[in-house]
Amino acid sequence: MRGLRPLTAAGARRRTEALLLVFVTGIAVFGNAAAGLAMNGELPPNLSDFTISMSLLSLVGHLGVRRFAAYADPLILPLAMLLTGLGLVLIHRLDQSYIERYGGEANAPDQLMWTVVGVAACILVLALVRDHRLLQRFIYITMAVALVLLIAPAFFGADTYGAKRWIILFGFSLQPGEFVKIMIAIFFAGYLVMTRDSLALTGRKFLGVRLPPMRQLGPIVTVWILSMLVLVFERDLGTSLIFFGVFVVMLYVATERTSWIVCGLFMAAVGAFAVGSTEPHVKARVAAWLNPLSYYWKDRPPGVTSDQSAQALFSFGTGGISGTGLGMGHPELIKFAGRSDFILTTVGEELGLAGVMAVLILYALLVQRGLRMALGARDPFGKLLAVGLSAALALQVFVVAGGVTGLIPLTGKALPFLAKGGSSLLANWIMIALLLRISDSTERQRQADARGPAETTITPVAVGGGV
Repeated sequence: MRGLRPLTAAGARRRTEALLLVFVTGIAVFGNAAAGLAMNGELPPNLSDFTISMSLLSLVGHLGVRRFAAYADPLILPLAMLLTGLGLVLIHRLDQSYIERYGGEANAPDQLMWTVVGVAACILVLALVRDHRLLQRFIYITMAVALVLLIAPAFFGADTYGAKRWIILFGFSLQPGEFVKIMIAIFFAGYLVMTRDSLALTGRKFLGVRLPPMRQLGPIVTVWILSMLVLVFERDLGTSLIFFGVFVVMLYVATERTSWIVCGLFMAAVGAFAVGSTEPHVKARVAAWLNPLSYYWKDRPPGVTSDQSAQALFSFGTGGISGTGLGMGHPELIKFAGRSDFILTTVGEELGLAGVMAVLILYALLVQRGLRMALGARDPFGKLLAVGLSAALALQVFVVAGGVTGLIPLTGKALPFLAKGGSSLLANWIMIALLLRISDSTERQRQADARGPAETTITPVAVGGGV
């Protein structure tokens, strides 16, 4: 009977996940119905299709995790599905207002299609990557591909809304930066496993802080230069911040040295000041951040050509604590950006501060589950990879939410799972797959250790990179 314990543990996790997915589907369906009733006085005509779609997505995702990652954390998939479902509700609600005011086509069907692709990609990654440590064999290939994707928009990208972050392939627009954040997390995890001892144990103290030696500053200087090049040539502030921020966070976790944080913050401040003072697009973003209402001035600062920042503040102010009600606001006044990086203002206006805090808590829970599995991971590569993926998600939410609320300059990145964007949705579901795989491997190892050496069936996986 003792051999049944792992199955019981896995079954309990999957039962919890299934119940949460039923609850998640109910919330999404209720939100869609509430928005339709508020806007038109009747249930939306697509309610049955939406219900079936959400139910099938939840069911397929659950069955995929049950088949390929039975021991995975039971909260990760429901959290991702809830954020995705809320995004579909908001985009469908916004479609009606945008079409009535500006014309055009609906975006919700495309977003649903990309959700299907994202969930399918998540299951495919789980099926192909049966052990996350296998990724350590390909860290240099991964980084080479990441660098190509990172610099591709500078040469082949379309200049859209002042930034070059998209490339066009076979009629589809692709945002490489969304996939680069995953690749750099994989590379840095493998690289830091090999070099963390030299990074952590050498250097001299200055004012009580042990500074890294000059020869070990090479990696951080290289990454800093790359992030600045992205900022200058592609004018992509969000990708640059995430790229450099993930590396610094992973450095600190690997070495436990505050000197890397000090160096990272200093270099980020120097680079941001230099680029922000010279590059026109970034300079305009900073001007709009410092004076969000300057669009309405007679003598507005140079480069301030959009009222989006001001309209976002108006939306949050209108929503107050509890909001105007889903479907009862006017988020279409923010124009095209309301369905992408400014979708959080729809939440703020119609669901109020309470709704914004609920959404941010969902993201915080997802990040917390990633950090929790990092603490439980037995192998250093899995530990650092979980930290890197969690940091990438947290940083992206920070730069988007911070830009929309006026805490930092606008970056133009998409809010994960919630905002319109096929590349973002696909990349984030791949990230979910990797977190599920790490969680599954960690729990399997814990269960094997609990059974004892005689009953352990897990065999070590040979990996490269000196581990």
